[in-house]
Amino acid sequence: MQVWPGEAYPLGATYDGAGTNFAVFTEAADRVELCLLHDDGSETAVELRESDAFVRHAYVPGVMPGQRYGFRVHGPYDPGRGLRCNSAKLLLDPYAKAISGSIRWGEEVYGYHFDAPERRNDLDSAPHTMTSVVINPYFDWGDDRPPRTEYHHTVIYEAHVKGLTMRHPGLPEELRGTYAALAHPAIIDHLTRLGVTALELMPVHQFVHDHRLADLGLNNYWGYNTIGFFAPHNAYASWGDRGQQVLEFKSAVRALHEAGIEVILDVVYNHTAEGNHLGPTLSFKGIDNPSYYRLAEDPRYYTDTTGTGNSLLMRSPHVLQLIMDSLRYWVTEMHVDGFRFDLAATLARQFHEVDRLSSFFDLVQQDPVVSQVKLIAEPWDVGEGGYQVGNFPPLWTEWNGKYRDTVRDLWRGEPRTLAEFASRLTGSSDLYQDDGRRPLASINFVTCHDGFTLRDLVSYNDKHNEANGEDNRDGESHNRSWNCGAEGDTDDPEVLRLRARQMRNLVATLMLSQGVPMISHGDEFARTQRGNNNAYCQDSEISWVDWPESLESDLLRFTRAMVWLRRDHPVLRRRRFFHGRTVEGTQDELSDLTWFTPQGAEMTQPDWNAAQASALTVFLNGDAISEPGPRGERVTDDSFLLMFNASPEPLEFLVPAGHGRQWEVVVDTARPDGAPPGTGEKVAAGDRLTLEDHSLTVLRRPSE
Repeated sequence: MQVWPGEAYPLGATYDGAGTNFAVFTEAADRVELCLLHDDGSETAVELRESDAFVRHAYVPGVMPGQRYGFRVHGPYDPGRGLRCNSAKLLLDPYAKAISGSIRWGEEVYGYHFDAPERRNDLDSAPHTMTSVVINPYFDWGDDRPPRTEYHHTVIYEAHVKGLTMRHPGLPEELRGTYAALAHPAIIDHLTRLGVTALELMPVHQFVHDHRLADLGLNNYWGYNTIGFFAPHNAYASWGDRGQQVLEFKSAVRALHEAGIEVILDVVYNHTAEGNHLGPTLSFKGIDNPSYYRLAEDPRYYTDTTGTGNSLLMRSPHVLQLIMDSLRYWVTEMHVDGFRFDLAATLARQFHEVDRLSSFFDLVQQDPVVSQVKLIAEPWDVGEGGYQVGNFPPLWTEWNGKYRDTVRDLWRGEPRTLAEFASRLTGSSDLYQDDGRRPLASINFVTCHDGFTLRDLVSYNDKHNEANGEDNRDGESHNRSWNCGAEGDTDDPEVLRLRARQMRNLVATLMLSQGVPMISHGDEFARTQRGNNNAYCQDSEISWVDWPESLESDLLRFTRAMVWLRRDHPVLRRRRFFHGRTVEGTQDELSDLTWFTPQGAEMTQPDWNAAQASALTVFLNGDAISEPGPRGERVTDDSFLLMFNASPEPLEFLVPAGHGRQWEVVVDTARPDGAPPGTGEKVAAGDRLTLEDHSLTVLRRPSE
């Protein structure tokens, strides 16, 4: 076999039409072997003799796409110094663009013996582990263009590739649960009719099913256990894992773009699937453990701010390079439109405390590719000082956990919620205004993959996670949920009516709030996980979306109507914060925003501070939008009165005088259909409306 010196960059395996260049960084190794794997179980070893700045490399003519390979790293195994090299372990390429197979769990994939953790394990892992794959990078993208939907037009739909598509009756069985299913007209038609502009996919980087879960007969369904930051997860491919997963993912992105839908990836750059000192040796740990991971004061152990056993070393230039190379790859080669960063506070931990000016954010800020896509932070981790909602740099948007908590609290009747609810409804200026960000920095959500579904949020007071095998100890115990009078399934018609009303309240509140709304898959037709609020290990009907036979349920029609109401009215999706005063040039000289008590009087401080206050009216002035249109033109819209009654009793609301003579009811969550836009009755200033308990009403005044 011919072996040429090759190049130190790019890292990974790069096919050029005649052969493949291989390059891997390791400062810890004495020697590195490239192992080309054959279908009969044999392997051909090629030593990477060339080294530049600790990058070992070689070019091998004739190595074609589909070739499986791995690395064997010869070097010191000395956990006391943080070194865990072991040539008996076939290691994945950190830059592998595709990964084949899955792990067969056993002692072979560990660097130590189960009965003697201090003793090195020299069992060969090759027959038991996954392998890297050389891919063909060429793909016909045609005239694919990124939709580049601005945030104020964005509606995000969070979904799991398998969970969304596994039970859809309109999909061929062989496509269910795959990337190809995302590109199927049945899925795309549902998303476009719903008004979705961005599909946020739960992890699709190659991940590992934990040994512990496998022993329990469960899987790491959510996928927050990454081992390959460049490789699409192979189990979501419908027709092969020797590079076919790359082509299938690209085809799905191309189809979604054609429908005007952006693709956002939920990415996990805070840790890997190798766990702590007792975890397996799959890739990074055996290649250069101290360069990739944050080690504790005793380097046998790992610093863990993620709750998973390890954290990547964010001050290592090689880790930062890996992450930035991965992000650029998914944008430039896979055409994705943005990222949601799991446990993003860990990315800011350059040393110990969370530092918004850490190297990672500097690199993102100046990167000409990554800085131009949607960047969404999950702004917390499990380490000390890890809750950082509102503290990310101006380029970033954030999952607003305070929005979720406050909206849930209001509608379940928690006292002293009204003042904070007003802030969350209007874009959370207390969190985002002081650093130059705008309401669109707030990704608003009431439910997501983690926690109760929308239906379960109004059906359970307590979690029911027995199926997870941890005696219901796992998962959040404080869910801010309310079962409306019965725990779980019930035939009580009053409870069912209240639950349906509460779901409409939550959907309507989400779409009436300033910021960017995010819907969790299946909530639009009230899917349930039977009270499981931590279904991370449930690759089953517990987690899969159970698509109804008819996609014309009351809740789905209402959700569509609310999404399109928001999209049709710029006053509901403003790009700047409200001023709370008149805006120069407006005709009616009214404030852009006014708060009223149900009796029609402007809110005072005692009204906000009242412990049991749970109702108010909000005036949104469509004639007082301060931000201009794309060509500098003045933007005007209809005006709205939003009436919220989160109390347990019906309340009478007065339509305030002086803010418009004639109004039309466009939303009323007390009605089973929610009063879709355009079908409501007319009311006048000074009229009184009785709002049912736990309901909201929206009045619209056409612009003049």
